[in-house]
Amino acid sequence: MPTPETIELVVLDKETVAVDTVRLTLGRPDRGPLPPWEPGAHIDLHLGSDPALVRQYSLCSSPADPDRYEVAVLRDPASRGGSAHVVDRLGPGDVVPVSHPRNHFALVPARRYVFVAGGIGITPVLPMIAAVAATGADWSLLYGGRTRASMAFADELVEAWGDRVSIRPQDEHGLLDLDGLLAVPQPDTAIYCCGPAPLLDAVEVASAAWPPGTLHLERFAPVALPATTEDDGAFEVEFARTGVTLTVPADRSIMEVAEDAGVPIMYSCEEGTCGSCEVPVLAGEPDHRDFVLTPEEREASRSMMICVGRARSPRLVLDA
Repeated sequence: MPTPETIELVVLDKETVAVDTVRLTLGRPDRGPLPPWEPGAHIDLHLGSDPALVRQYSLCSSPADPDRYEVAVLRDPASRGGSAHVVDRLGPGDVVPVSHPRNHFALVPARRYVFVAGGIGITPVLPMIAAVAATGADWSLLYGGRTRASMAFADELVEAWGDRVSIRPQDEHGLLDLDGLLAVPQPDTAIYCCGPAPLLDAVEVASAAWPPGTLHLERFAPVALPATTEDDGAFEVEFARTGVTLTVPADRSIMEVAEDAGVPIMYSCEEGTCGSCEVPVLAGEPDHRDFVLTPEEREASRSMMICVGRARSPRLVLDA
């Protein structure tokens, strides 16, 4: 299937950083520089011989290290093959095709930052903290997990940043006190949260009174997608650069129809979470069903994720 451009990297190091969690260090075989990135970015790892075994992982190293990417991967008990492959099979010397970094969780300018992480959701937060601290902005981190032993980088965070970091394992402290943290909106403050879906949902509720645009979330996996119904109907999509107009029926996605017609579309997760199939919208009203765009970006409708998005208007014109 068409996927974002990849580069072949080698596993330079593999280290256990928590229970069932490893950190991979990846680099070019010649140790040359890698494509640059900013905090919040993720990469795709193409794992094994199965072309469908592509997984997205947040970069947790420093953008100032041009010759290495680091990701931390938790072995999911319900793994569909990706995390198990990384934790159980990959090792130093193995070659892994890796996408160029993409970023739909980028830092926005603010005077103060509140970071909330759950479990392996700490990974994109690590370079964010370093970047924010370098600017002199105020910040705090609330980091939860099932047990202290399962919380990667917890000791390093406390050692580096002291009381700016609150480590709250559930077996010691119960659920995170989000109401206490987020009950009172603060001016010029950005909230960044990454972790399992129940945590993200709870943070959304706890921060409901904060100004629009304050909360920034990154999801590991999609929530339940809206079911395809007769109300969806068929619609037309014109691919302006390709010069092709196609009909998308109710039971197929824009991406599927485009691929069948030979329109060059990049995609990866097919779930509306990775952002690789984002296409600019030139005309029409999209029906956004992804988990990448912010509410403000959805309202603007300058782009859409065509693996899950549909149309509210009879016709869309896309820049593809």
